[in-house]
Amino acid sequence: MATKDDEQQAGGNNADRIKDSAQQIWLAGLGAFAKMQQEGSKAFEALVKDGAGMQKKTQQAAEETLAQAQARMAGLASEFGTKAAGQWGKLENIFEERVARALEKLGHPSPAAHAALEARVAALEAELQRARKAPSRKTAGRSAAPAAAAAAKKTVRRAAKG
Repeated sequence: MATKDDEQQAGGNNADRIKDSAQQIWLAGLGAFAKMQQEGSKAFEALVKDGAGMQKKTQQAAEETLAQAQARMAGLASEFGTKAAGQWGKLENIFEERVARALEKLGHPSPAAHAALEARVAALEAELQRARKAPSRKTAGRSAAPAAAAAAKKTVRRAAKG
């Protein structure tokens, strides 16, 4: 059987082994800590460098997306302006047509009739000027004036009807 001395010796060996094992674990932990301190600053610098690169890439992507959005919005605004201008032109034409019809109903001559009247008046004035400059005969002077007045009245009547 085992004696007390044997048991004490075996227990002492176990305690020494546990003590040695604990010391080795402690030293391994200190070594890992020292290594992490040395490599930790390198790892931190590498992470900062990687983060700066990622920030640049992200910023470039955001700027590109913003530029695309701005270009698209400018295109849409231009398209909207073109459509609005076209609609405004149509509205303007409709308004002009309605005003012209209302003036016609009130007996106001159309722009074409007005222009024709102006042309006839100008022709009559030119004819009167020629008649004044021509050698005067009593019969010629009397017959020219009533003929010019009659032509002017006919023109006015035609314009008012048209």
